[in-house]
Amino acid sequence: MADQRGPLRQIARPFVADGPRGVSIRDRLKGLTAGDEKVLRLVGAHLGTLASRDLARRCRDGLEHSTDAWAERKRDLTALSSSRWAGSITSSTHDQWGLSRRAQHAHLQSLDAGIRMVRHRLSLPVGQKGSRGKPGGYRSSHEWFHKSRRLVILEERYEQVTAERDAGRVSVTRGGRRLLGIRHNLTVANLTEARWRAQWEVARWFLTADGESGKRFGNETIRVSPDGEISIKLPTPLAEHANAKHGRYVLAAKVAFRYRGDQWRDRIEANRAVAYRIHLDTVRGRWYLDASWTRKGLPVVPLSTLRADGMIAVDTNADHLAAWRLDEHGNPVGTSRRFNYWLTGSTSHRDAQLRHALTRLLHWAKHTGVQAIAIEDLDFTDSTTREKHGRRKRFRQLISGIPTGRLRARLLSMCAEAGIGVIAVDPAYTSVWGAQHWQAPLTSKTHMPSRHAAASVAIGRRALGYRIRRRTAPPRAHQSDVHGHRTAQARPGSRGSEGNRPRVPGPRTGSVRAGRGANAVDQNTQDRSGCSAEHGFWQQDSLPLSL
Repeated sequence: MADQRGPLRQIARPFVADGPRGVSIRDRLKGLTAGDEKVLRLVGAHLGTLASRDLARRCRDGLEHSTDAWAERKRDLTALSSSRWAGSITSSTHDQWGLSRRAQHAHLQSLDAGIRMVRHRLSLPVGQKGSRGKPGGYRSSHEWFHKSRRLVILEERYEQVTAERDAGRVSVTRGGRRLLGIRHNLTVANLTEARWRAQWEVARWFLTADGESGKRFGNETIRVSPDGEISIKLPTPLAEHANAKHGRYVLAAKVAFRYRGDQWRDRIEANRAVAYRIHLDTVRGRWYLDASWTRKGLPVVPLSTLRADGMIAVDTNADHLAAWRLDEHGNPVGTSRRFNYWLTGSTSHRDAQLRHALTRLLHWAKHTGVQAIAIEDLDFTDSTTREKHGRRKRFRQLISGIPTGRLRARLLSMCAEAGIGVIAVDPAYTSVWGAQHWQAPLTSKTHMPSRHAAASVAIGRRALGYRIRRRTAPPRAHQSDVHGHRTAQARPGSRGSEGNRPRVPGPRTGSVRAGRGANAVDQNTQDRSGCSAEHGFWQQDSLPLSL
């Protein structure tokens, strides 16, 4: 158990998490001819070169970038492509620069946390143990020496990144830094140089067109008709490859969008904006088309409405989801559920594992009839640093393995489609207090809940607005109304058991009416010491000695 003698941090209030603001669907381009693939490769490579140049130019501008500079970049790209292609490229460049800027800020926060932690541990005597959740000193003078050297490295790196941030310099790799690193270790990745080169070139292509409301089918650059026909506006240098009017190229393949196809068709028939992206999966050799759009004016469900029918609370772990259903009063109902997943293998395999686990969770939520799922608002950016946990490498890997970001994004999107709300709660002390107050009481001869299942109960009670701690039961010999409520739960603000009972209309006996009599309102025990029946002082006289 954690040491609770120190002051506890303030617990944030639960809140309803916002649903996804966008929708993305995908369909495979089947039946492409050799000519179609040739044109797509030419367009992707040409626009990818323009996107790389524009990104380099944006990075050189840094903090001196302005609206006029943006317009100038767009004019230069329009001459080599088209006005709409230039708009999509400059918009994508702006998003990439902003994302790198935010990542730079997060890196500075991580370095600052590591520096403060190393300084704290260096200030303690060698071998001193930690207390109250804080690590102690280093184990040996050898480790202390190496950590002092590492502190100098961290401080130099912090100064370097700070200087880059103040100057507006960011590091961006078109195609992905991970794929770039694989180039130096092709044997481990089981790739040849030719295969890596093919993946690298495809990753740097640009075949993305932003939508535009009011235009035909919501997009003039990559136009998809309701029957699935795809036509592309070719850049000016590639206009000779057009097979339709106005410099357009019509693909032989058609799309259907079986998933959310009705929503997509309603949008394009109303000429509302839809963005498209064409990309190639080099591993499978398949072409895909992604359609995406934003959703506005989503209804906001109040927190009290989501609490009305209880909820399902979920505790997130590295290999499973521990869930328990709670009623509206905060009482656990039934037994806990466990939804396993294995985050190994490729990215698509890990994403499929999360999707299958959340699908089973949502099916159970629909079956029980709850309107919300409670989950912790986790963020382990501070807890994964090696400076805080030292040699506890397996523990750091365990924390890093919990899919907080991907799980949150998947859960929000899938719950939005299922009509179920998501309530985020503060994760402070849920595992400790859940095991302390709920693990033993919920244990029976046939069911022994885990520590994670008990934590889910704590999460659910916090989402419902109740305290995690259970009410203490009085001794068995004194379990009566004089000791107040027992362990049964009640809503916050409910009247205590010592209050007067409400009068019940109607006669109780043939002679005394309701609300009448000596003890009509006084409900205290009438035959025990210290109660209202003893209105005066009484003492028995001692027996005479003469008897």
